[in-house]
Amino acid sequence: MSTTQPTVLFVCVHNAGRSQMAAGFLRALAGDKVRVFSAGSAPKDAINPAAQEAMAEVGIDISQAIPTRLSDATVQESDVVITMGCGDACPFYPGKRYEDWVLEDPAGKSVEAVRPIRDEIKARVEELIASLV
Repeated sequence: MSTTQPTVLFVCVHNAGRSQMAAGFLRALAGDKVRVFSAGSAPKDAINPAAQEAMAEVGIDISQAIPTRLSDATVQESDVVITMGCGDACPFYPGKRYEDWVLEDPAGKSVEAVRPIRDEIKARVEELIASLV
């Protein structure tokens, strides 16, 4: 782990919901203390509208985020890799800290159904921050 600014990568399949919400929370709550990446093994064209709305409700705008394809380079650059249901598509490199967060996929769900997922992600991000900074 770097002594100055740890780098965290959030990975899910579509990079349109869970990983984007987690990245949004980490940026908002940790500021410039942590570098944040998010990516997907099969990225969608746009961010999940229900995820955008759920995050806007807590004052975090993820509407400008762009789903990005997972690359080996991003994994190699990261100190911590948080996976959220990307399965075998997530590359593994020795020496990295890996965590697998089992979270319901918000794809196709209403904002009402996404809120509890958002809240669970926030709680996990707060625990992550406490372990990093």
